[in-house]
Parts: sequence; structure tokens; C-alpha cells
Amino acid sequence: MSQITAGVEAWRDETIGTATVKALQKNGFDAVYVSDIEEAAKRVMAFIEKGKTIGFGGSMTIKAMRIPEKAQELGAIVLDHNAPGLTPDKKLEILRSQLTCDVFISSSNAVTMDGFLVNVDGNGNRVAALTFGPKKTVVVVGTNKIVRNLEEAQVRIETLASPMNNKRLDKPNPCVKTGVCQDCALETRICRAYQVLRRKPSLSDFTVIVVGSYLGF
Repeated sequence: MSQITAGVEAWRDETIGTATVKALQKNGFDAVYVSDIEEAAKRVMAFIEKGKTIGFGGSMTIKAMRIPEKAQELGAIVLDHNAPGLTPDKKLEILRSQLTCDVFISSSNAVTMDGFLVNVDGNGNRVAALTFGPKKTVVVVGTNKIVRNLEEAQVRIETLASPMNNKRLDKPNPCVKTGVCQDCALETRICRAYQVLRRKPSLSDFTVIVVGSYLGF
């Protein structure tokens, strides 16, 4: 990548990132823009302490930042429902415990430039925790997830987030073959619970960190 290209991309990331942060703040969220993943990780880790229970929404963004490993190294109690070797009952127990954890950390499928967080879940555990329950909620989104409005958010979910997550999870759903959502009715469908947070949930302590990087799906 040339210096000119890198400079233009950094300009775009900061421009749309800071505008989105202002909209999120207007909607009641504690929101901040940072330029890189290292600074984002530092801000997330500032909310984590030894002995605190830390829940995760199954985010590739958070995984790329190595937050679960860093939290465990710090002595926090990591509630990871995707940990290897879990029985179905144990996984369900962890999913439920995330709803009342000290800190819940996730990403978002899309964030609009008017400050809305847009998500779709299969089980509903992530959208539930983003709405109410954890003492502290932290959402980290790369500027690649910023869209202009709710219509574009839905397009992003149907053409990027959903197909890529289906492929990652090795689901036998039509979008894995076509690359775009087919609004399937299969039992293995992972797009079931749709959520738009237009304002910060009233009883939530909610921080959104917008990062000038391409992160997650």
C-alpha cells in the first residue's frame, strides 16, 4: 500500500468514524474514536479487573484483539461459550451467565452514521446482553461496519455479515453457496433475532469504541 493510499484511507476512517461517534453520543452512548486496534484493546482492557466476570458475544473483532486471552491473563473470570470441549448444558449455562456478568464485550454487525447499532443473532444471547443485564457493556466496531442508514445496515448483514459468519460456522445454509442471504427457513438458520438500538438502553452503562481499521465481518 502506498503512503498516498494509506493516507487517504486513514482520512476516510477518521472522518466517518468521528462523525459516527458524535451521532452515538447524541443518542446517549459513551462513544470514542481510536485510530488503531492497539489503542482499542487498551481501552477495552481498562474495564477489566481481576476477579470480574467477562462475557463475550462471539465476536471476531474481539477475538482479533485477543481480549479473552488478555482478560484471563489478568485474572478475570472469562465466560466464553465458544471454548472447546463444552457440553451443550455447560454452553447454555455460560450463555445465561453472560446476561448478568460484570462486563459484556461484543462487536456489532453494523453501525449507522446516525448512531444506531444493528445486530442479528441466532440464539439471541448477544442482543439480549446488549439490551439489559451486564453491569458494563462494551462494543467495538471497525469503520468497515459503518453504513449510512438502517437500509444499508440490512444490506450489509445480508451480503457480508451473515454469509461470512455462516461460512465461518460451517453452516449448511444457502448463503454459503450464493454468498448472499436467501432468507432461508432451515433449522440451521442463524439469522433469527433482529435488533436495532436507536438509543442507549436506559439502565445500561454502555461504551462504543469505533476503530479506524477493518475488523470482523
